[in-house]
Amino acid sequence: MEDILQAIVLGIVQGLTEFLPVSSSGHLELAKWLLNDDSLAADSMLMTVTLHAATALATMVVFRKDVADIFGDLFKFEWNEGTKFSLLIIVSIIPAAIVGLFFDDILDTLFSQQITLVAAMLVVTGLLLFLADRAKDTDKPVGWKEAVIVGVAQAIAILPGISRSGATIGTSVLLGVDRSRAARFSFLMVVPLILGKMAKDLLDGDFGGSVDAVSLGVGFVAAFFTGIGACVWMIQLVKRAELKWFAYYCFGVAALVFGVLALV
Repeated sequence: MEDILQAIVLGIVQGLTEFLPVSSSGHLELAKWLLNDDSLAADSMLMTVTLHAATALATMVVFRKDVADIFGDLFKFEWNEGTKFSLLIIVSIIPAAIVGLFFDDILDTLFSQQITLVAAMLVVTGLLLFLADRAKDTDKPVGWKEAVIVGVAQAIAILPGISRSGATIGTSVLLGVDRSRAARFSFLMVVPLILGKMAKDLLDGDFGGSVDAVSLGVGFVAAFFTGIGACVWMIQLVKRAELKWFAYYCFGVAALVFGVLALV
């Protein structure tokens, strides 16, 4: 029962923080720390990937019309908006794919309750959000240059404590991209990365941890439904340019963590 309750907590945390720009990976590490989760890195990654899969599905549900339009354009086998958007997504995921393929062992060490790193990266996330909130709103779409730069931001956001959505949306807005388009691109660009990560782990046999199937299933369901709600909410928040409140939140959590670490 304790494992199931922990899975529910982690699922809710993942569902909220995958879309809200406050770092899902950082909050998952903080949650494990608070719950005294002493599991091995492989086990932690198993649960983390499962919860990310849930939010990937939630993204596809929320953007189901966009996804259907993109696939419809692709099957026309001609150059059109859907084809261009798909290629922009491919370009944007290359940096993170390279990091995931060649630095996987190093990444595993970062997901083992590196709480000081998480707090420091939350400060970085907060600074990025604060700057992005001051950027001017435009009608500019995502172009090739923006896709490359946002892709690099997504690769950096693999670090726990750097918000993936915050890094990609914030970077896009600082580059002058329309806020709504920035949010749409940010949420859709992560889906193929998650699917690719799951395929790689399956081929490598990285899913052989001790986390039981019931806990994984419960965590998946919690993350999926929470993620749908958080995604819809976040789209509205991005349109209203309210990123500064998340910056203050990141600063507050980082200060609290540093304070607790100073006392122990």
